[in-house]
Amino acid sequence: MWHRGRASRLLSLLPLVALVAGCGPAPAGVLAGNDAARAPAVASSSAEAPGTAPTAGPSATPTTAPAPSAGSSAAPTPRLAATPATGVSAPIVPVVDFRSPLTSVSRTRIAAILAGTDERFKKLELVERDAAGILAALDLDQAAAHGRLVLAPTARALASDLAAQASRLGILRASEVRPGVRALGWGGLSLFGVDRVRSVADWPLNATLDAGAGGFDPGQTWTIVAAGDVMLDRGVYKAVKLDGKGVDFPFDGGTARITGRYCCSTMGWTLPRVRRVDTSQAIRGLLAGADLALVNLEGPAPAKARYHTSGTVFSFNQGLLAGLDRAGIDWVSLGNNHIGDAGGAGVLQTIGALDRLGIEHGGAGATAAAARAPAFITVGGTKVALLAYDSIAPGYAARASRPGSARLSGENVRTDVRRARAAGADVVIVYPHWGVEYRTGPTAAQRRLAHGMIDAGADLVVGNHAHWAGAMEVYRGKPIWYSLGNFVFDQTWSEETEEGLVLELTFTGSTLAQAWLRPTLILDGAQPNLLDPAGSGKVVLDRVFSASGKLLPW
Repeated sequence: MWHRGRASRLLSLLPLVALVAGCGPAPAGVLAGNDAARAPAVASSSAEAPGTAPTAGPSATPTTAPAPSAGSSAAPTPRLAATPATGVSAPIVPVVDFRSPLTSVSRTRIAAILAGTDERFKKLELVERDAAGILAALDLDQAAAHGRLVLAPTARALASDLAAQASRLGILRASEVRPGVRALGWGGLSLFGVDRVRSVADWPLNATLDAGAGGFDPGQTWTIVAAGDVMLDRGVYKAVKLDGKGVDFPFDGGTARITGRYCCSTMGWTLPRVRRVDTSQAIRGLLAGADLALVNLEGPAPAKARYHTSGTVFSFNQGLLAGLDRAGIDWVSLGNNHIGDAGGAGVLQTIGALDRLGIEHGGAGATAAAARAPAFITVGGTKVALLAYDSIAPGYAARASRPGSARLSGENVRTDVRRARAAGADVVIVYPHWGVEYRTGPTAAQRRLAHGMIDAGADLVVGNHAHWAGAMEVYRGKPIWYSLGNFVFDQTWSEETEEGLVLELTFTGSTLAQAWLRPTLILDGAQPNLLDPAGSGKVVLDRVFSASGKLLPW
């Protein structure tokens, strides 16, 4: 975990889940079974989608398979190029479609796919030039595939196929993994994410391949964990201070499970029945393990805070900020519609308290220029710029000689992103506070602003304010999250406000390689816990994907 102003630094660089632009309707390579009858092969092309790294090596055309013998119902098995006689050992990674909740796979399951006995996956897809080497590494006989092996001309084509057909599992070189697919673990280990291995020598899955696509070193990857709204007044203060749970309690969550639902809250909303599965402190592990941990701090921490039992004016006891610091949070957005709740003095006192703890911040300042200034943080040789803005409370906006928030406007963001790039930023991340509360979809104005951020040079947009986990979009190959929902908050009157989304992102240099969506649920009105994405967390992910519609091509 990076932390400015600290004597020590955890140099844990963490890889990520990749997102690929575009989901072409036509699968690539040799098709077998029913697929052959309904989908043509994708022609090879040297053109890559915007924001997608081009595939190295020569482009390949689909392999021509021999016709099956008379009376045979089996689809033909494609001819594979021979394993390179003088190749290199390269890490390979099983991958599935971006929306899949699957986290790991085994050789036994891959063998079952080729044998036609796996209940979920019907075909194995490989990039044609690497297929022989990958099958040899797994000690699998392609002759036994019986038409359940598909060859794609490029890694990009394979990713498009998985987006279109969730019943396929692929295997890629680690160097070609991008966010449009989800990289899976193998043997209890992962090449990506906060808990990744740190050396290729520790990764058990390697194949002899040609040297065309370049190498991959997990020790050179790094990670971001990004979460939504953190509010430390009202019910959170009650849990921490009045109930004596302590300042670390909001960040000590483990895992939870939704066991049912009932009606109704005092506001007439359906609520979930929840069981705490464990107290593993999985949330703290994510935050502390990341190279950069980011949240939106939804309010001020003035020198003299007042505890509010209700209402929508917040002020945080400065002592509670120690919980953020000890959890490993490196940067907070102050660009929101509550930062001015304690006046201009409260803005400056909040910044002072964060500075004393060594927590970076953005989106508010003594002047408009200071509020708009980026925070620069260098991780593993990659210079990251963080910008934050608010569009909800214009009355709190900073002026030339008045403290306040950074005002969100297309002109401000374009200017600031370009300046950050000119100052040497390799990655630019924008945290806007925008949109409509309790709504999952973006407004037209949000989309215009988000596209302008990307057009100006931003790499990621991570929005908040809706208090619900909302839509995701990919624009010009760059991901936009319109709202991550609540992270630490006391809105216990609906299921949607108790749930949220945490991003676990892995970069290789300045390139996003993986983006994993981690659903959460708040317990005791103050503590987020992880939900199993294949179980209880599916309701959160389904909400995100449904709201995203055609905005998300993966």
